[in-house]
Amino acid sequence: MSISAVHFDYLCTLFNVTVCQAKPMSPKLGCIWHLFCNVSYDEAKLFLRLVSFHLQSAVRRATLNLQFIPVFMGSAFKNKGVQLLLDGVVEYLPNPLEVNNHALDQNNKEEKVELTGSPDGKLVALAFKLEEGRFGQLTYLRIYEGTIRKGDFIINSTTGRKVKVPRLVRMHSDDMEDIQEAHAGEIVAVFGVECSSGDTFTDGTIKYTMTSMNVPEPVMSLAIAPASKDVGPQFSKALNRFQKEDPTFRVSLDPDSGQTIISGMGELHLDIYVERIRREYKVDAVVGKPQVNFRETITQRAEFDYLHRKQSGGQGQYGRVVGYIEPLPEGSEKKFEFENMMVGQAIPSQFIAAIEKGFTEAANSGALIGHPVENLRVVLTDGASHAVDSSELAFKLAALYAFRQCYAGARPVILEPVMLVELRAPVEFQGGIIGDINRRKGIIVGSDQEGDDAVVLAHVPLNNMFGYSTGLRSMTQGKGEFTMEYHQHAPVPQEAQAVLVKEYTNKRVVL
Repeated sequence: MSISAVHFDYLCTLFNVTVCQAKPMSPKLGCIWHLFCNVSYDEAKLFLRLVSFHLQSAVRRATLNLQFIPVFMGSAFKNKGVQLLLDGVVEYLPNPLEVNNHALDQNNKEEKVELTGSPDGKLVALAFKLEEGRFGQLTYLRIYEGTIRKGDFIINSTTGRKVKVPRLVRMHSDDMEDIQEAHAGEIVAVFGVECSSGDTFTDGTIKYTMTSMNVPEPVMSLAIAPASKDVGPQFSKALNRFQKEDPTFRVSLDPDSGQTIISGMGELHLDIYVERIRREYKVDAVVGKPQVNFRETITQRAEFDYLHRKQSGGQGQYGRVVGYIEPLPEGSEKKFEFENMMVGQAIPSQFIAAIEKGFTEAANSGALIGHPVENLRVVLTDGASHAVDSSELAFKLAALYAFRQCYAGARPVILEPVMLVELRAPVEFQGGIIGDINRRKGIIVGSDQEGDDAVVLAHVPLNNMFGYSTGLRSMTQGKGEFTMEYHQHAPVPQEAQAVLVKEYTNKRVVL
């Protein structure tokens, strides 16, 4: 059996491949042979006959069937092993026609549609990377189906915006090659196309997207500001770019404090962007304490009957709204619903939109801790108007105050984000891990063993997961790891709700 040893010179370029005779089959090679036996006995015989071409084909087939995972050694920083890795991509990974790609039909409730990968099909291309270049935003597109040509008009399925392709290039590292067209399976870049990462472009005859348009709401926020006012433009430029790259990354302004707030899917998510601001834009940022994005909801029906009347010499304000609020059914896709069930013309139809807007604005800030109210249905059943004093503003204010009037009667509760946590650590640490999850008020939903590792699945409140990576390393002597993703918002315990309400009340008194 022959084994190749690859050597690199001081410039990190491959310069020598040594072929030597191997010793008799070692236990590890025996394990590999048994793996080939599980895939195919014929391949196992070829392995023993040391036919490298068939061996490579066997590895490729096993990789495509998700039975093998090829591993390459190297260093991107030192440019060692990169050439071999690229060769491995060509030799072992599937080409575009060997992969079943699916798009989501936005005209049919995001039903999956299989893409043929044909260059003659209708255009479907995904913007997967954005880059600030010398000539403006450079958008990298992967073409899943159809053909794109320079000068074509394409439609952004996410925004519905129609744009022209002014320049089409094929990238070779830092070099650009201008091309006239590109086909399915290719990766190209375009200039002058304003979009966000994850947007899908089509020829306009279909409305497909490669990713779901239902972006999850952020679960964590923190205040951030540049350390110096001199770098304010670079700071703003960085935040604008990151919002385009990542739809789950949000930037807003706190109306009370005037601070810039960034929101994302977790502590690590936000830490990465803070570090990127420092590294890529040379801007040092001052960061506040992370804040969990709570929500509020109601648990029972409550009636409202509110009359807004104001007279100040000239034209007054008059508007009366009658109805009720109630929680939406469990599993409802909408978070807020307004329904006009009024019979007759007690309120002129031109004021209904203003009433809905008033309730919508009121639901943006609940009375418990000032967070948005979700799973809410507002039903308007009656009202009254004045021929002279009624206006859109009067009815909008009437709706706003009516909501505040009946909110307490609907028994509101606070919802906190609950994360799905997957932990992996050696079996001997399993008891300590489960005990720590219980102390963090988590719920164990699954436990399994893979080799020498224990795998634990749990639902844990995000508010109790701060600093967990440090705690896990301490418990497992650095051998444990975990992943975390958003699961749902769930009611907080009564004692925790009382603490949150008290903190919010004290904060408003100070302000």
